[in-house]
Amino acid sequence: MLVPLLTWALTGVFFLIKPGYAGAYEKLSVRTYPLEGSVQVDPQANWREFRVLKTILGDHLLVSTQVGALHLNPRDLTVRPKPGSDDLMRLLSDALSANVERYGRIVEVHEAGAVTNTGVELNLDWNTMTVHQRGKDTRIISLLYKIHYLQWSSIGVLDTMLGVLSIALLLVLTVFGALMSFKPRED
Repeated sequence: MLVPLLTWALTGVFFLIKPGYAGAYEKLSVRTYPLEGSVQVDPQANWREFRVLKTILGDHLLVSTQVGALHLNPRDLTVRPKPGSDDLMRLLSDALSANVERYGRIVEVHEAGAVTNTGVELNLDWNTMTVHQRGKDTRIISLLYKIHYLQWSSIGVLDTMLGVLSIALLLVLTVFGALMSFKPRED
């Protein structure tokens, strides 16, 4: 019973102080530039909203529909394909320039993103032009979260049973402790 109590206390203090949260959950954005000239867009009936932006790769039209997000070419409204590895590297490297100390430089490019020399994994959602980052610190905080909430195995049912058992034992100890503190001493 001491193990859950100690883990709750130690991780609870960590979550109260929140050291390292700023970098671990920093929002990394694709770097945008001023649009050159005017861009004429005729909104379609099924569009909920749209946004035109310019990156190092050129102009982009991001559209939100009932079905999901679309990434279009603003000139002819055709679907803009995902970038190849060279263009993906250019786009993400440009975004990393916002915090070189944390992100460093890209050492590996894969289909959905890249990995930097500082160990940060980057994933690009092409249709929304959002970048999600996950570093060593993010993984440590996620692990502490799992420990704090008694997610000690990868089996949800087992974790729930362990959590209920731990809380039940804690309640039993609390009741016995209260009874002992109010019981008159026998000398």
